[in-house]
Amino acid sequence: MIDGRRVEELLRELAPQVLGALVRRYGMFDACEDAVQEALLTAAQKWTVDGLPDNPRGWLVTVGSHRLLDELRSETARRRREQAQWLATPQSALLGAPADAEPDTDDSLSLLFLCCHPALSAPSQIALTLRAVGGLSTEQIAAAFLVPQATMAQRISRAKAGVQAAGATFAMPDAADRDARLRAVLQVLYLIFNEGYAATTGPDLTAPQLSDEAIRLTRWLRRLLPDDAEVAGLLALMLLTDARRPARTAPDGSLVPLAEQDRSRWDAARIAEGVALVSEALPRGQVGPYQLQAAIAAVHDESPAMADTDWPQILALYELLEQVAPSPAVTMNRAVAVGHVIGPRAGLDLLSTLDADTRVRDHHRLLATRAHLLEQAGDHPAAAAAFRAAAARATSLPERRHLTTRATRLTP
Repeated sequence: MIDGRRVEELLRELAPQVLGALVRRYGMFDACEDAVQEALLTAAQKWTVDGLPDNPRGWLVTVGSHRLLDELRSETARRRREQAQWLATPQSALLGAPADAEPDTDDSLSLLFLCCHPALSAPSQIALTLRAVGGLSTEQIAAAFLVPQATMAQRISRAKAGVQAAGATFAMPDAADRDARLRAVLQVLYLIFNEGYAATTGPDLTAPQLSDEAIRLTRWLRRLLPDDAEVAGLLALMLLTDARRPARTAPDGSLVPLAEQDRSRWDAARIAEGVALVSEALPRGQVGPYQLQAAIAAVHDESPAMADTDWPQILALYELLEQVAPSPAVTMNRAVAVGHVIGPRAGLDLLSTLDADTRVRDHHRLLATRAHLLEQAGDHPAAAAAFRAAAARATSLPERRHLTTRATRLTP
């Protein structure tokens, strides 16, 4: 017998490879996914008793292919093929060579690009990536995003239909399109991580399952693209940010801001790995936004205390980041750095440039940033009012409580 946990980890690693192999060969994402899930279930039951086969990936491809071919030969599958043939797979391929002849290639990256197709919305890309590449069940994804399972199932189904309607093919994009598609993939992984590190809704500050999954998938992507500096930068950013997670919450689950965190609780191993990654990536050539954000995170993580933070360096990095990838979030963070380096009034002046930006003018983070700078400037009544306004707009309960507490502290 073999340890069940080891089998589970291996199956999660192999799942996207097997699904990619079947989709490339047969098309029909839905049917292939069902076949892979059956193959994984069979393997989980059989391998823990009989041990691993000589070629686990080939075993899964073979079993999945047999399951799929059985389905394709059914009347239901014949009607489906008559109505629509996704990815224009030739009939000869559908019922062609035996699965044992499957070449030893890894289609995982093509699968990830397919799940992050630009025709899909960001929520659809996230859901499909977690389902098809991450191997999470619909129930697990729904629980992580605090939505009903039926809602998430519909979202995933619409994502698959959207890819089909866009006429997507299961292949790596050409050189002209590859960089743009890779940026979309990195954005999806970062969105998954952020939702796990700071949940946008619900009673909990974090959803560790999502941030852990994002790190796992980004590690896997780095193995596939070891020379891509932005992939390394994203992994470094995730590790350096997630290293602080143990200190972000108090025993009662409330939020602990960076300035008040017990830095001895930060994960030193993740910090060391993240610093090494960004140090390796930055000198390679063109600097991208994930590398710059990782560098900023490294400055914070290597500071033994808030008072020792090298704010001039952080400000310089944010100024460069705003040139490379301007966004309201970057401007807000740069305003905080300006507040530390030049003064809070200068930070407020910079922040005021976002007042007319419809993307963030009513967002709680803009109000919270203004409140922070007003507090630094000594204008406690205005800061308290801004904290209360931010709390009213926050959808995360721990954030709302934290902002309310900050307002109460500043109210006479």
